Amino acid sequence: MLTQGQLSAFKAELLKNKQDLESHLDGNDHFDLRSGHAHESTGELSSYDNHPGDEGTELYEREKDIALNDHVEYQIQSIDKAIQAIEKGTYGKCEACGREIPYERLQAVPETTFCIEHTPDRTVSHNRPIEEGVLMPPFGKFDLDNKDENVAFDAEDSWQEVSSWGTSETPSDFVTPQNHYNDTYIESEENVGYVEDFENFIGNDITGKEITVYPNKQHEKYENELDEEGIMTSFGDLPAYEHDPYVEGDK
Repeated sequence: MLTQGQLSAFKAELLKNKQDLESHLDGNDHFDLRSGHAHESTGELSSYDNHPGDEGTELYEREKDIALNDHVEYQIQSIDKAIQAIEKGTYGKCEACGREIPYERLQAVPETTFCIEHTPDRTVSHNRPIEEGVLMPPFGKFDLDNKDENVAFDAEDSWQEVSSWGTSETPSDFVTPQNHYNDTYIESEENVGYVEDFENFIGNDITGKEITVYPNKQHEKYENELDEEGIMTSFGDLPAYEHDPYVEGDK
C-alpha cells in the first residue's frame, strides 16, 4: 500500500504533468485545430493552385495533428481520473481486479488506474479531417456500387482526365514504367473516344457499308504492329476466301 508521502508525491507529479500538457495545448492552439480549415494554419487562401502532392502532405499533417491532440487530451483525462482516485483513496489499486498496482508501474505511468494485465485496449480516435468528407474511396462521392460495366463518363474517367495534366507520381512509381512524364497516370495508354485501335481510323456510312480507312498516325502504328507480328488483324489471321467468313453474309 502506498504511503501518504508517496501519494502526495504522485499527486504533485500529476498536477505538474497536467499543467505542462495544458500549457502545451494552449501554446500551439491545440495543434492549430481551432482553425476552421488547414489553410488557415498554413496561410493559404485556396487549394486551386496547389500541387496534389502538396495537398496530400498538408492533409497528412492535419491527420497527424488530430492524432497528437487526441493523445494529449486523453492523457489529461487520465490524469484527472488518477487525481480523483487519490482523493477517493483508491489510487494504486486496479479498477478491474482490485489488486495493488506495482510501485514501479506507477512511477513509469503515474496516471494509470489499471494493472498491466487489465490495461484497456488502445483508444482509437474517430476524428477525421473535414477534407476527407469529399474524398470517399476510391474516386469521391460517386455511385460506384453498380457492379455492371459502365460506359458513361464516370468518376474514374474524371480522375484520369485530371491526372493527365500532372500528378506527383514519376515513372518509377509504376509497375510498368512509363516512357514519358506526360503518361504518368493510371491507364494512360487507354484509348480516349474509342475502344479498339482500328475504330480510330475506320469509318462507314449510315447503313454500315462503304467501309473506309482514314490513314493517320494511329493507323500507321497499327499496321506496323501487325507487320511485326506477321498477322492480318489484332485477333489473328483472316480465313481464306473459300472458308467460312467471321460473320454471316446477307441472306
